[in-house]
This record gives sequence, structure tokens and C-alpha cells, in this order.
Amino acid sequence: MPITTKDIAKLANVSQSTVSRCLNNSPVISEKTKQRVLKIAQEQGFQFNASARSLSTSKTRTVGIICLKRMFDHDHDVHYLAWQDALIENLEHLEYDVIISLLKNRFTGQNNIRKLITARKIDGLIILQQELDTESMAILEEANIPYIFCKYLPTLCRTKDVDYVHVDQFKGGYLATQHLIDLGHKRILCISANVSGGEFERRTEGYKAAFQDNTLSFSSNPVLFGDATFHSGYQLIKDNRDALKGITAIFGQNDLMALGAISALKEMQINVPEDIAVVGYDNVKLCTYFQPYLTSIHQPFEEVALLTCKRLIESLTCGQSSVKQRLAVQPKLIIRESCGSKKKPRGL
Repeated sequence: MPITTKDIAKLANVSQSTVSRCLNNSPVISEKTKQRVLKIAQEQGFQFNASARSLSTSKTRTVGIICLKRMFDHDHDVHYLAWQDALIENLEHLEYDVIISLLKNRFTGQNNIRKLITARKIDGLIILQQELDTESMAILEEANIPYIFCKYLPTLCRTKDVDYVHVDQFKGGYLATQHLIDLGHKRILCISANVSGGEFERRTEGYKAAFQDNTLSFSSNPVLFGDATFHSGYQLIKDNRDALKGITAIFGQNDLMALGAISALKEMQINVPEDIAVVGYDNVKLCTYFQPYLTSIHQPFEEVALLTCKRLIESLTCGQSSVKQRLAVQPKLIIRESCGSKKKPRGL
């Protein structure tokens, strides 16, 4: 049988109303009594009722995370679940509960942002979502709760004054390409993806800028588009052998596609990095599961998650500020085996 406030009151030798006030951090109770009651509650495994707390304090100490549907797809979870887990870890460290939800109920189509806000289940929202519809944006703007965008900034919000924390994707694309150019490569195939959110577009812009800054022709360097999965990277190489003529390096705009490309190259008896160098993006754990270990662009998602949570909690505790923040965290190049060293270009 779960322990109740009545049980805690008996153990602490105080009234049940005193226990309730302690749990709600009432200023009329001494700090010494609060700490004693809270210690007993914790030792007994007491779970405070969030709904009751919301009614008495208007606070649930719960944050909602609106995540991507692709986080539940096996082909993507290596990368995206790391972002979700980092957010949860930071919120739990700050002693906030977390509700994970998709933007809409997959069966009824009900808007979950509306549901969470109207049911008073959350104090604030972290939105890890590539795009938002006008209904969702209207709900957010009308609601009196703080929210922040993490990783993605939906198209509807790009001209709005909102809080947003992300990785500089342009810089990441530039770093990957510049590294290959520094190794002597001038013909670099780019494997990108046709997915929303703007990240791959920015990486491609960084890729092109590196060519321009090194006075190299971009027109002779093809860009192929897949869907960000391992199979996609594999199939793009298998289906476009002619595009590899003269190519000495490949920039895979995520690690799964880069690893898929390496798998296809091996089947085609093309050695990595001796014949073609490969660099990926995201720096997922799989980069060191297979040889050659994959050179990759590290997205510091831990730092992004920390800044996102701190900013949201700041808004919750100090009140929403009219001055919003857009914070860009810088990516890093992690050099491993898949790029080799400087060498003369080879042709197929």
C-alpha cells in the first residue's frame, strides 16, 4: 500500500496539514521542520501527486518535450535518442519531471501541445520538432507558459522572437569539407538528405563555402540526396558508380549514411581511406564500432541540452523575459582512420 501524508504525519509527529505545507514549500513552516518531513517522505518512497500540487501552487515541476516521430524509428534512434536522453538527464538533475510526447496523437490526431497545456500537466515546453503547424504555433503564443526550441527552428518561427538553442550546422559542413581539402582532395562527393528542418541544407552551404574559400570549383563535385539512413547511404553509392569517377573523398552528412557508403565501397572493392576518404557527421557511437573508424563532426548535444534546460528553467523561476535568446553551439572535427593522410588523388 502506498504511503500517504497521514502516514508521514504520524512518523514525523506533526499534523497532516503541516506535512502538506512542507511538501508545498510553504513559507509559514520552519526550514528545520520542512527538511525533517521531506527526509521522511523520501525515505518512505512517497510520490507527491502532481495534479494536487498544481491546484495548490499552480506549478507541477514538470516539463514537456515535444519530440520527433523519427525518434521512434530504428533507422534514426542512434542519433536522435541521444538528444532526447540528454534533455531528460538535465531536467532530472534540476529535479523536474518529464513528459515525452509527439506533436500529435498518432491515432486520434489530437494536438498534444494543446492537451498538455490545457490539462495543466506542464510548466514549460522544450520543442525538438522540425516543423510546426499554425495551430500549434497559435497555442504556444496564446499560452502563458515558457517554451524553447532545441536543435531545430521551424519555418513558422524563423521570423519570430523565440528562445532557440542549436548547433552551427554551416560550420560543421565547412569543417568536414575543409579537412578533406587540407588532405589534398579536390573532388569530393557530398551525400545529403531530403529531410525537413534545415540542418542538411546548412551543412551543404558550409560544404560549398569551403570550396569557394579555397578557390576550388564546386560544379564538378556532385551532391546526392537520400533519406539519412544507413541503407540510403549504401544505395546511393551502389546506384551511382559513374558519379565516383575522379572522386577521392566523400562527405556523408550524417554518420549512418557515411557508414552505409563505406559498406558499399567495400563491396565494390574500393578501399577506405586508401582509394576514397570518408568523413561523417554527428559522431555517434557507431563511428568506432567498425573499421576504419569514422572521422566525423561532433555535435555537442550535451552542451545544447544543458543550455536549453537552463534557459527554460530560468524562464520558469524568474519569469518570462521579453528578450529571447538564440544560442549557437560550435561543432568539432573528430579525426579518426577513415580519411587517411595526404595523398595523390586517384581515379576509378
